[in-house]
Amino acid sequence: MTANTSANASATRLLVLGGTEFVGRATAEAGLARGWDVTVLNRGTKPAPEGVRALVGDRTAPGGLAALEGGEWDLVVDTWPRGPRPVRDAAEALKERAGRYVYVSTCSVYTWPRPAGTGTEAPLVEGDPDAEERDYPRDKRSAELAVARAFGEDRALFARAGLILGPHENIGRLPWWLLRMRRGGEVLAPGPRELPLAYIDARDLAAWLLDAGTAGRSGAFDLVSPSGHTTMGEFLETCRAVTGSDAVLRWAAPEQVETAGIAPWTELPVWCPPGEMHGAMHTADVTATLEAGLRCRPVAETVADTWAWLSGEAGGTLPPWTNPKAAVGLDAEKEATALAALGEREG
Repeated sequence: MTANTSANASATRLLVLGGTEFVGRATAEAGLARGWDVTVLNRGTKPAPEGVRALVGDRTAPGGLAALEGGEWDLVVDTWPRGPRPVRDAAEALKERAGRYVYVSTCSVYTWPRPAGTGTEAPLVEGDPDAEERDYPRDKRSAELAVARAFGEDRALFARAGLILGPHENIGRLPWWLLRMRRGGEVLAPGPRELPLAYIDARDLAAWLLDAGTAGRSGAFDLVSPSGHTTMGEFLETCRAVTGSDAVLRWAAPEQVETAGIAPWTELPVWCPPGEMHGAMHTADVTATLEAGLRCRPVAETVADTWAWLSGEAGGTLPPWTNPKAAVGLDAEKEATALAALGEREG
C-alpha cells in the first residue's frame, strides 16, 4: 500500500462496505465526525450519510466491486450479514490496497449454547471461506476465515457483536418495545425485573471499530456491554418513560411466559429467561474488549435517541426490516390472553 495521498493527507481513509443502515451508517457517520475521508460502497438503494463519497456496486453480482478499482484505504469496515462469498471477494480484491480489514461478525459464531461467562476462547462453529451461503453462524465464521486468509492474522480484526440496539435499528427489537409502550395499557413484562442484560449501542460499536482499527488491533473481540449494564426492569421502565406512556407493566415470571407459549428473544425482544439461553446471550466476558477501549453509553441515552429517531425520521411506525422473515414482537391478541391468565392466577 502506498502512503496516504488523499486531499487531506492527515485524514484516515475509511471504506465502509455498506454504510446506509444501522451499524454501517453509524460507522460512516463516526468517520465523518472525526474528519476522515469516508467512502461507502453499496447498491445505492438508500441514501448514504451526507459527506461521504458514495460508490455503487452490488456485491452479489459479477463486477459488483468494480467501483473500488484503483482506490486505496487505510481501513475497511465490512458489515455484510449473509453468505461469505461477498466478504471473501472483497477481502481478496482489497488485500493489496487496504491497510486493515475490520469485519463485523457475531457472537453466533460460537457453538450453541455458548457457556455462560466465556470470552473468545469459547468453542466455534466450523467454517469454510469458500462455502456458499448456509446458515448464519457458519456464514459469519466462514467470512472471518476468508478475511484472515486474504489479509493475514495481523491485519484482520473481527468484532463479534452481541445484541445491537440504537437509532436506525433494522431488526426492530428496541423499536417494538418503544411502540408497544406508546400504545399504553397493560404491557406484559417478562421477569425477573433484576435480570441482567448485555447489549451494545451501534454508535459505541462504530467508535470501537474505528479506534481499534487505527490502533492496529487484530484478532477477535466480543462487542457487547458487560452483563448487567442494564436490567430488564430498567430497560422497560426507560422505554415507558421516554415515550411519555401511561402503560402499566405487568411482570410475569419466566415460567408464566413459557406457559403462555410466548417465545423469548423473538416475541419478547431482548429478553431471555434465566438459564442456558440467558447465559449464552447476556453474560459474555468482555474484559479484553473493555481493555481495548470499549465505552458503553447509559441505557437511557440509547433508548431516548432511538425514540427520537423512531418518532421523527422513521415516522413513528416500524420501518421495513432488512429481514422481514425475522420479524420480532408479540401479537396483541396473544399478549391479551397471557395478561388475562396472569389476572386469573392473581385472583
